Amino acid sequence: MRILAIDDTKTLLSLLSLTLRNAGHEVAEAENGEDGLAKFDQFKPDLVITDLNMPLMDGIEFTRACRARPAGQNTPIIVLTTENGAEIKAEGRRAGASAWMVKPFEPNTLLGLVARYQN
Repeated sequence: MRILAIDDTKTLLSLLSLTLRNAGHEVAEAENGEDGLAKFDQFKPDLVITDLNMPLMDGIEFTRACRARPAGQNTPIIVLTTENGAEIKAEGRRAGASAWMVKPFEPNTLLGLVARYQN
């Protein structure tokens, strides 16, 4: 599966990518939502995992922008964040997020969630 991982924290992005690659996924990395949109268009991922709080373009803005693209309308988007409030989760759903996962992530839990979106 081709997965786009977006996070402004380099350590977490590396850990996320390593976890996904070790499970056999092809991963592209982006450091914020703007970078993520550019990589989305180039990489054409099957799934996106994005942080919420990032500079330039946050995860909600990224999700809205991604959903506005024909190629992004049906691509699953998992928000991986420290935020866990009902209001922000609802905003994520309205933007088009497919799932919400709280950091720090447990690798097996993350991979289980990713597996739900595999064809």
